[in-house]
Amino acid sequence: MDIALVGPGRAGTALTLGLVDAGHRVVAVAGRRPDAPSTLAVAARFGAAAVPVDDAARGAHVVVIATPDGAIEDVASALVASLEPGALVLHVAGSRGVDALAPIVASRGDVHVGALHPLQTIPFADTSLRGAWAAVAGPPAVMQLAHELGMHPFVVAEEDRATYHAAAAIASNHLAALLGQVERLADLVGVPFRAFESLVRGAVDNCFDLGPGAALTGPVARGDVATVAAHLDAIPEIERRAYAALADAARRLAGRDDAELREVLA
Repeated sequence: MDIALVGPGRAGTALTLGLVDAGHRVVAVAGRRPDAPSTLAVAARFGAAAVPVDDAARGAHVVVIATPDGAIEDVASALVASLEPGALVLHVAGSRGVDALAPIVASRGDVHVGALHPLQTIPFADTSLRGAWAAVAGPPAVMQLAHELGMHPFVVAEEDRATYHAAAAIASNHLAALLGQVERLADLVGVPFRAFESLVRGAVDNCFDLGPGAALTGPVARGDVATVAAHLDAIPEIERRAYAALADAARRLAGRDDAELREVLA
């Protein structure tokens, strides 16, 4: 199939690279401007034309919208006139479903719409999506594309997309923020951040192998109030709020309704 990419950033480029590897061809790339360096670079990489957004869908079987979430509806409106009958338009945002493509649904009943959100971090445009999971919405063709990309698709209901995306943000962004706290505290006592790698990887593996509840260890799981209090006394004040919030989450995960522990964490 002929593919048009609107939004030549890391996510859009990675997904489109996967489609090319699956045997499809890119015919157009659109960014903020046709002459923007990022647009020209990605277009050249795919041997495609760099075009304005409102002309991007012309001749394309599949249009991939990989813009920031807040721009999807404006892009959808701009694409309406150039869409081919029977084309599939999909976006890659996790927090939105097909509702983000309402301008197309309202005016082009001959066009299909969907969403495909890769559930993985994409630090580089060359990131492979093969083996990752993906939240999909829309017609069966969206799930088929996910399979062609080597991904494991699952369906998330429209009304559940924000909750799903919150879980994704916690799994990636909040985990990175948590490890940032580890790095800061380790630096205070001269311990290399790398020293915590096996502990972190083991904890993550145990969570997926045993479940988070069974994988939980440490002073909160044991009800060791004195150690938790010592932690809070020892760490800088700016770090205490995050520690206390997560320790309380660990308390709830452990099923502990310990008044003394709750008081220390409050």
